[in-house]
Amino acid sequence: MLKVTLVKSAIGAIPKHKKTIQALGLGKLNSSKTHRDNRAIRGMIHSVAHLVNVEEIENCGLRDSSVEVEK
Repeated sequence: MLKVTLVKSAIGAIPKHKKTIQALGLGKLNSSKTHRDNRAIRGMIHSVAHLVNVEEIENCGLRDSSVEVEK
């Protein structure tokens, strides 16, 4: 899991970066959102790396979709 935090304002950023910030679920400064670690999210983070801070966190007790639950 990745915790993404908006640390710099998107005011003055190009429109594509503003939409990427919005797609990541970030709005106000210091707002955070956790995302699964995949290539799409990594690409979005890479394009706005100058505006966000990223931390890798453990699964936090959430189920992984690739793990089957026994009945």
